[in-house]
Amino acid sequence: PAPPALLPYVPCVPPAALPGKLTATTFALEKPCCIFTGHADTSDTVWLVVAFANASATFRNPPSRADVPPYEQLPTAHSYMTLETAAATYACSVPSPGVLRVGGDTACGGQGGRDPCNGPLPSPGPYRVKFLVMGCHGPKAETRWSDPILLRRASSPSTIDPSPTRRGSHVAIITSILASLGAALAMAMLSAMGVEVWRSLCHRDLGTSVFSHRSYRTHHVPPALPQPPPPGCRCSPPGLGCFVPQPPTPCPAK
Repeated sequence: PAPPALLPYVPCVPPAALPGKLTATTFALEKPCCIFTGHADTSDTVWLVVAFANASATFRNPPSRADVPPYEQLPTAHSYMTLETAAATYACSVPSPGVLRVGGDTACGGQGGRDPCNGPLPSPGPYRVKFLVMGCHGPKAETRWSDPILLRRASSPSTIDPSPTRRGSHVAIITSILASLGAALAMAMLSAMGVEVWRSLCHRDLGTSVFSHRSYRTHHVPPALPQPPPPGCRCSPPGLGCFVPQPPTPCPAK
């Protein structure tokens, strides 16, 4: 059979930002509208060929629909075909969403390996894709291969935080450490302020506490020893001193 016509169109990921444009298992493609006009009949179908980037050069178009490589063949043959769609879907007059989702069918894998399926991609890739028009007698037209498409790498399930309101574990650990340091700093500042207040109160105390920690040297003055009374002197009551007894006054003569 004649080789399929090579169309100048290059499949690509939409340049605009959109949710889920690239994930760990899927990616979005621009929808190739008005590309197959004049190369496909209404009875033809358009397929998407997905291959690992290093296997795209060795991919061979299947001669019939029965030979289409299935989704389950990707790990061994490094390529498969999916998104079988009527060629009329890509006509210029058909309004439709502008993107195609590759790898969006999570139910793939239980069809016995023969039905076409748009299952999740098993690794980050990179991948290359192209569109292939299939007729009753085999391939009729095809686009060029896309540039390599690299998916996001998935994180390990063990690193996922089960609480959606909490931040990552590293952030939580850092926050805990900062909180502990702040509490320790506050305690140190309060302790320092308490010491200063205590010292201020001690300096203001003018009582015995000021002198309780000081030592003084004083001169010892021995007490005066009692002196013996002079002869003929008798002690008077306390506080009146001593006096010498006087002889009695003689009585007047009669």
